[in-house]
Amino acid sequence: MSRGPTAAAEARRRVTDLVRRAGVAMLTTIDLDGRLVSRPMGLPQEEFDGDLWFFAHAGSATLRHIRVNPEVNVAFTDQRHAFWVALTGIAGEGYDRARVERLWRPALAAWFPAGPDTPGLTLIKVHAIAADYWDAASGTVTTLLGRARPAGPGGTGRSGADEAPGTRGARSADEHADYSSQ
Repeated sequence: MSRGPTAAAEARRRVTDLVRRAGVAMLTTIDLDGRLVSRPMGLPQEEFDGDLWFFAHAGSATLRHIRVNPEVNVAFTDQRHAFWVALTGIAGEGYDRARVERLWRPALAAWFPAGPDTPGLTLIKVHAIAADYWDAASGTVTTLLGRARPAGPGGTGRSGADEAPGTRGARSADEHADYSSQ
């Protein structure tokens, strides 16, 4: 019996590598009228453990959207290396002064002129539930799903396997990485 990485573990490692290489992401939220709204967001962290962190203003439309419907999509692309990643996740406000200081980069001063002391500065945390990626090196699209969606606002509390055939959750849970448990 092989002790090597499973296909899901290898796919998770690959998504992590692709996310680390991306410098900018498109964060898509659902506005108060139910329309999708996307905006570019810088990726300040160097590590990806299933959570993404973005700087934001506490009174921004982005956070108003997230407070009403925390389900989001985060998409990355890198034309030079020919890949894209789309993460589905649950977002929330997650201010932590130590994290702000650890993730701060001078380029953020364009939006937050007083640096980490900018009034209203906060963090958005996106916990990845599912990930799709396409990498030209492999020539395939790989879908990774968490085993369960969170219950409560924006979540169904059902496993992906409970969804109707032909939907993303129709694949078996052992074929996919589980970001929801990290």
